[in-house]
Amino acid sequence: MGPAQAMAHCAATMEMAVGDNKPPRMFVGRLIGAAIKRLAIGNEEPLRRNAPTSKVLLIKDDRDMKEEQDRLCRLIDRFAAAGPAGCTRHPHTFFGRLTPEEWSVLMDKHLDHHLRQFGA
Repeated sequence: MGPAQAMAHCAATMEMAVGDNKPPRMFVGRLIGAAIKRLAIGNEEPLRRNAPTSKVLLIKDDRDMKEEQDRLCRLIDRFAAAGPAGCTRHPHTFFGRLTPEEWSVLMDKHLDHHLRQFGA
């Protein structure tokens, strides 16, 4: 995944958090999502590398870096400005139902994970 694809991937996850994108639950998430959620969200540790992701969040085509950067920034601003009321009630594709606080922690960790990936 190149930098523009990573931006697009992060934007797609933010679209999930605000309810614009509502992918179905992954089968494996239904089985172990709740247990993994506690490990991923319930501590200060960064997300682990090579964690599985939903196929709907994989970006394989080429993207324009500036467009994806602008899109991601708009979504982050929207997510932050809306506060808890702006979080989706739709279950996360892997973890299932998340509280607004859990969405916030997950989005922070996810963005941090990809920024670290590119040394930002």
